[in-house]
Amino acid sequence: MDVVRTPDERFENLPNWPFAANYVEGLDGYDGIRVAYVDEGPKDADRVFLCLHGEPSWSYLYRRMIPHFVATGARVIAPDLIGFGRSDKPVKDNDYTFHFHRNMLLRFIETLDLRNITLVCQDWGGLLGLTLPVDMKDRFKRLIVMNTAIATGMGASKGFVAWRDYVANTPNLPIGRIIARGTPHLSEEEIAAYDAPFPDDEYKAGARRFPALVMTDPGMEGIETSKRAAAFWSNDWEGESFMAIGMQDPVLGPPAMQMLRGLIKGCPEPLEIADGGHFVQEWGDEIAIAALKHFGDID
Repeated sequence: MDVVRTPDERFENLPNWPFAANYVEGLDGYDGIRVAYVDEGPKDADRVFLCLHGEPSWSYLYRRMIPHFVATGARVIAPDLIGFGRSDKPVKDNDYTFHFHRNMLLRFIETLDLRNITLVCQDWGGLLGLTLPVDMKDRFKRLIVMNTAIATGMGASKGFVAWRDYVANTPNLPIGRIIARGTPHLSEEEIAAYDAPFPDDEYKAGARRFPALVMTDPGMEGIETSKRAAAFWSNDWEGESFMAIGMQDPVLGPPAMQMLRGLIKGCPEPLEIADGGHFVQEWGDEIAIAALKHFGDID
């Protein structure tokens, strides 16, 4: 598998990003691929916030939430999926599959031996992350879920089809501008930070591939795993949950999130971010504080 690695200088002096890069190499099944992650707070903390980003972002999306989690004395882990952020990037679109991403996350959690996890997820961070407890139930204790879904082959909305078609016809995706469309308060420097992992289109195979992997049709890879996940959250989940919805998201906004809420056993009324878009972590201060109060981590 041919991979490229974004030069370190692309990540220098990013706004509101004081976090050091950490790396793990040689995950089982991922020889020659380096995975990057943020690791803040005490290594021996009694709980871990595992923050999973989606398409086409990277862990930078959690910069507004990480400090709030760390302030409670917790450890915070925010990996960059392969193909994103500071992680290595296979150059062929077809190298990326549902199980390629999911198995990496399973091996990553095992390698770092993360336990007492609060799963924090959005977009593909949820499409992947919400399936993980199926195979490691005892490691997950709480959930913060935002603008995502469990995809079980039930079709696609017009908004998603338009997005998928746009990506399929745009090899050199303007990543920063895509994120800025629904996040008008971003500065030019922050928009550039979302472009930082991708010097040119050779680095964008993962971003190009993700929309085609969403399990909209029966028989697609990941459907059976996602069905098992839906059953887990409906029947077997025993932890605490918190949901936030960016209400302006045209694809994974209120209808999709209310459907997801119906699947999550004991999920309370969601926090609605009225002006929040798909990348709702950009309103993350409010979400993090509300979630921590809900869990009783802060007063």
